[in-house]
Amino acid sequence: MKITELHTYRVAVPLHKPFKTALRTVHLAEAIIVKVMCDDGTIGWGEAPPTAVITGDSLDSIEAAIQQVIKPKLIGRNLLHYEALFHDIASSIVRNSSAKAAVDMALYDCLAQHSGLPLYQYLGGYRESLETDYTVSVNEPEEMADDAVQYIKDGFDVLKIKVGKDDIQTDIERIKRIRQVVGNEPKIRLDANQGWSVKESIYAIRQMEDLGLNIELVEQPVIASDIAGLKRVTDHVNTLIMADESVFTPNQALEVVATRSADLINIKLMKAGGIYQAEKINALAELNGIQCMVGSMIETKIGITAAAHFAASKKNITRFDFDAPLMLAEDIVTGGIHYSGRHISFSQKTGLGITDVNLKGGIQIG
Repeated sequence: MKITELHTYRVAVPLHKPFKTALRTVHLAEAIIVKVMCDDGTIGWGEAPPTAVITGDSLDSIEAAIQQVIKPKLIGRNLLHYEALFHDIASSIVRNSSAKAAVDMALYDCLAQHSGLPLYQYLGGYRESLETDYTVSVNEPEEMADDAVQYIKDGFDVLKIKVGKDDIQTDIERIKRIRQVVGNEPKIRLDANQGWSVKESIYAIRQMEDLGLNIELVEQPVIASDIAGLKRVTDHVNTLIMADESVFTPNQALEVVATRSADLINIKLMKAGGIYQAEKINALAELNGIQCMVGSMIETKIGITAAAHFAASKKNITRFDFDAPLMLAEDIVTGGIHYSGRHISFSQKTGLGITDVNLKGGIQIG
């Protein structure tokens, strides 16, 4: 089963509403789409969105890394020797994790098709379905409260609230107002996207604990490189703390689990460089009694389908953040995962179950 072709395409799909975090505001879901073809007719799909403020990747850098560095190492190779292939992808270029992830997921799509299984079964098959949270962008407290009410009406019972922008008291007011309008039953997760200092994190989280705001977890409260600061926050609050941008690689995961700097780890394929490395991160966390969430960037259903298949395959992955396709004004993917409100189900077609991608959909960017 030889890899014969690898093509890249640029797409951009508008969002229904701008997506705002402490790091950026997104109006378009831009991506490099990867199409891998094998000599037996198998086609695999992958995706890499540019998230410069997190991964350091742009559209140009992703495409160049794939076409100029990764592709030449793959064409003509036997896909069934995949241990060597995934090792070569990882070592072909430093960083560039999104480019690696796009090729990685396309190869896994092909491998699972060859095995005759949906990808989540090929990887382990722990679950048959998932439930996703829905993200509330950071805005003024009243607008965030209105958005939260709408998402609850739409059937979501876990809200991921973006904070880390403006002053710390405004963030606390945001959560107080949301809790007032949605009640105590929905789960609330906070994501500060590195927007707080260590002292602000401890102060804000303790304040919310004292106010009884019932926060399930706080994701990446401090700057990614400050592992000691992350540990200080974890050690001084009762609320669960999740590492996100602090963990790209298995080595970084090892540092976090060895120092007990966080209670949970958020794995994203775009940070890890794909499923091959993400499996290592999850295994390290599981060995140390730390559960994982699998999340995503602003991606189309190609990347989210791959992430969801990976998440469903593993027992230790207990939380799921796959709402990005629901934010898009257009679905350019035929097949893949299926949404019914917060519920995600999987096609029983082999691989990712993607039968076509409308590469002329959205806004053409080249």
